[in-house]
Amino acid sequence: MNSMDRNRWLMLLLLSLAELLAMGLWMTASSVTAQLSELWSLSPWQAGLLTTSVQIGFVCGTAILALSNLADLFDNRWLFAISAVAAAVCNGLLVVTPSFSYALLLRLLTGAFLAGVYPPAMKMIATWFVDFRGLAIGAVVGALTIGKATPYLLKVIGGSGWETVVLTSSGFALIAALLVVSVYHDGPHKFERKPFSFTLVNQVLQHKPTRLAIFGYLGHMWELYAMWTWVPVFLAAAATQSISDGTVNLVAFATIAAGGIGCVAGGWYADRLGRERIVNLSMLISGICCIVIGLLTGISFWLVAVVAIIWGVFVVSDSAQFSAMVTEVAPRHAVGTALSLQTSMGFLLTALTIQLVPLLEQAVSWRYAFAILALGPAFGIQAIKRFALVK
Repeated sequence: MNSMDRNRWLMLLLLSLAELLAMGLWMTASSVTAQLSELWSLSPWQAGLLTTSVQIGFVCGTAILALSNLADLFDNRWLFAISAVAAAVCNGLLVVTPSFSYALLLRLLTGAFLAGVYPPAMKMIATWFVDFRGLAIGAVVGALTIGKATPYLLKVIGGSGWETVVLTSSGFALIAALLVVSVYHDGPHKFERKPFSFTLVNQVLQHKPTRLAIFGYLGHMWELYAMWTWVPVFLAAAATQSISDGTVNLVAFATIAAGGIGCVAGGWYADRLGRERIVNLSMLISGICCIVIGLLTGISFWLVAVVAIIWGVFVVSDSAQFSAMVTEVAPRHAVGTALSLQTSMGFLLTALTIQLVPLLEQAVSWRYAFAILALGPAFGIQAIKRFALVK
């Protein structure tokens, strides 16, 4: 292995670790929803807003990045580090916030700053990889998937109180910022930079292959975050009296963290078999899980847990490949803008489904509440079939 190969794998390891450490901020409030609901007497709708506010904040942040072209103009190493520090501070302030309304503001700001952590990291690692790009981006997205699951693991370890979960997650994000700003540097395959222009967003949307890749991503996102947000609650409802809270939290962690394995495996096979084939297979399996898992309630908690973990693998195994598609087909001077636009639109959509699932649960029970999410994969599969014809 020559020095260039060694460096790129080291950079992949570094960025993956940084994403794992930083992205735990996303699910901190979701992981302690029960405690915060008791503290502030929240309804299920209000509890859902603790996650939805992060999604909306992330949408605002990525929209700013897309419209300002910051991801294509600014040193992404510093963009990542500054954003991670700001997000860590906003998250940490949760432990002293006096009310639910202030908590929503802090979660909104946390999501906005995480926009400078997630999309730039995908562009950063793409500067190191042309071959194996699907695997590399898959590893980064897999790491952040595990990172988002870590608050549930922190709850299991030593029965951590909610304040400890929140502050530990913020500490991890500060370490991520330090790692990136002190060690990371871009690889040899840098993307072209152009002066600021509002026309970049229009150029991205007018480019048909990029547009179809984004549409596929939207189908994927219709399902993903609603699943991540509500599966832990669903598992708690599906558990019998013999299943402890610790076991439920451990299964919830395993369900979300299993996506890390799915992302890496998805990247590995996508580089060999084609991204379109892998993303459509992933969406097909996860769509089936949407429909099946609710029907298993009352039969066996462990059967539900197995299906949940399978769902956790495939619900996100395609995520990185949509981003890889964009880095490969978008105009090279607008890759950062395209990634920011893609994620902004996708996360805006998640705000709808996160709030939709608990309403459906109240109307038709957990037995059928997740079935609506299968519409996303169905739409995404059709978009990617068209993408394969025009890319």
